[in-house]
Amino acid sequence: MHRPTFLLPFCFILCALFFVPKTYGQQRADSITSLDEVILLEQFIKKKAIGITPSSSLGTKDLEQYSPIDFANGLNEITGLYVLSGALNTNRITIRGVGARTPFGTDKLRMYFNGIPVTNGTGVSAIEAYDFENMGRIEVVKGPKGTSLGANLGGAILLNTKAPEVGTTFLNNTFTLGSYHMVKDNLSFRHSEQGFNLNLSYNHLQTNGFRQNNSFERNGLLLTSSVKLYPKGKLDFLVNHIGYSAEIPSAINATDFREDPRRAAANWLAARGFERNAYTLAGVSHSHFFKNGFKATTGIFYTYLDHYEPRPFNILDEFTNGFGFRSVLEGKLGQGDLTLGTELYRDEYNWSTFENEFRDNNGNGSLQGNQISDNKEFRSQWNFFATYTLAITKRLTAQGGLAWNTTRFDFRDLFNQGTDNTSATRDFDPIVLPSLGLAYTVKKGSLFANIGRGFSNPGLEETLTPDGVINPEIEQEKGVNLEFGGEFTWFADRLHMGITAYQMNIKDLLVAERLDQDQFIGRNAGQTRHQGIELDLRYHQKLGANWLLSPRFGYSFSNHTFIDFVDGDNDFSGNALAGVPRHRLNSGITLRKADKFVIHLTHQFVDAMLLNDANTLSSDAFNVYNFLSRYHFTLSKQLGIGLHVGINNLFNLNYAQSVLVNARGFNGAEPRFFYPGNARNFFAGVRLNYML
Repeated sequence: MHRPTFLLPFCFILCALFFVPKTYGQQRADSITSLDEVILLEQFIKKKAIGITPSSSLGTKDLEQYSPIDFANGLNEITGLYVLSGALNTNRITIRGVGARTPFGTDKLRMYFNGIPVTNGTGVSAIEAYDFENMGRIEVVKGPKGTSLGANLGGAILLNTKAPEVGTTFLNNTFTLGSYHMVKDNLSFRHSEQGFNLNLSYNHLQTNGFRQNNSFERNGLLLTSSVKLYPKGKLDFLVNHIGYSAEIPSAINATDFREDPRRAAANWLAARGFERNAYTLAGVSHSHFFKNGFKATTGIFYTYLDHYEPRPFNILDEFTNGFGFRSVLEGKLGQGDLTLGTELYRDEYNWSTFENEFRDNNGNGSLQGNQISDNKEFRSQWNFFATYTLAITKRLTAQGGLAWNTTRFDFRDLFNQGTDNTSATRDFDPIVLPSLGLAYTVKKGSLFANIGRGFSNPGLEETLTPDGVINPEIEQEKGVNLEFGGEFTWFADRLHMGITAYQMNIKDLLVAERLDQDQFIGRNAGQTRHQGIELDLRYHQKLGANWLLSPRFGYSFSNHTFIDFVDGDNDFSGNALAGVPRHRLNSGITLRKADKFVIHLTHQFVDAMLLNDANTLSSDAFNVYNFLSRYHFTLSKQLGIGLHVGINNLFNLNYAQSVLVNARGFNGAEPRFFYPGNARNFFAGVRLNYML
């Protein structure tokens, strides 16, 4: 099983060595016009990160290398970012080790959807609320250098829907069937003309899942539109609604993972645990171009989440109303470019818990019993930011940034009365977040360096004690990130290399300590040092008139350690940070014939991950290979048909696609560390495109 470990990296190196000398000698003879049109066009879409802020991005063709429901592997192409996916509804994104200690979900970064902040009041982002078949570009800013994007320690993820093609009107439907009774359909209507565009998409997904108690069903609707109001102004509209129901198999122990990874955790299976969500995002923004070259964009938005989740230990019933605005002014000031902006996010989180009487329900799963708690929390964040970018010489550009953040939590206990009432407020001190970046152009590319300060707010479990009282001692995490690197192209732009080295020191590390199945307490516990290197290589080689071979290679090295971490009687100072693979490799080979036929072979290597702070337990390293092929042909000027077929986990490996750090066993049971990845599975589908 371990023989093919480095097959694809070896193929990449072999292809580069074989083709590069030949290509170099033919630079002037070969036209690369078709290469740009087929492969590189998406790289020239205007990035959203302001100025010279480094970012990584994925375009439509990058995402189409994978199954239409496998967004985790797509995002894992980005070096330094790792998605631990326990299920379609259970995902945790870590960037350079930040967020690795979060028990469930994604936090410590900021996420935007078409420019609208969609991270909630305690910093949680739900990547599963979006259908990736609707995405045209995903951009990632790693670390707190994104001054205008929240300056969170983990960075920012920018999701952007497909851009309109002026002068086109068409219907597009992509239908896919797969293993585990998977059915997915994405139907979209797109119309674009000068001054107006409209995109309406409906998506449906259902699957029984690989494991017990693992079914998932989702329906979604996305509407985007842009209207030119007058020569210097336009309005943009966005409505995204997702409703889904997902059974929860939860993590399993080492014995079950080894003997039968399809098992669900026994208590979750007995309770038939699941979650049901309805999520709505609506926003409108106005852009105006002034005569002096400045542009002002102001948007307002509203979010609503209704969540119901029966767990073995209780039943959670919650809903959240959120609203806010973001306003940005940008233009030329003096010899440089100025950006000023502000962002407000405020939400009202309501949650209640009830006893789960599934043990008295004759094997029929969860049964709601008496109410245990009733709570409300108002959460607000203000961000102000400014950046100024100045070309010092023809080759050297500098960018300074300054952000200011204030956060407030107002907790209301609506269940207990008198002295038992735990209502309280918590105002965090305002925090100032400076940044400085430099970019220097060289003959075959560019060099960059930047330094920035960032922060992370505590999550809900960390702000409250197990008794439901606001924790007055908790502080925000704060850190300073320093990085430098470069991007280079050689051989007539056929070979692209990017390399980055970074160090981030974080103090007041937030730790969510698990006391019971449903009880956590947050505290600040020392400092961590995050060091790493990220390397990206991409190569494009023509094979005849219409064929193109494109190998790629991405490598992440992570050296993340506790500088100072004492937990009770245990001193973990000097230990490695758990939940982060030290080495990670993502590679692939694409063979394409124009836009007619394409084959993708992709590979991911993930090193062993430590499972606890004592560094005494770890998961196994693994290699996973995936295959996908697409074929497109036209029946007429109006009708085009595409076929796709794929295989995930080619060698049927049993591997942990996600792990739970510092899991504990209760009542004598083994701790449950592992979320198994799917066994070998297949999918196939058809895409119809009809031009109106």
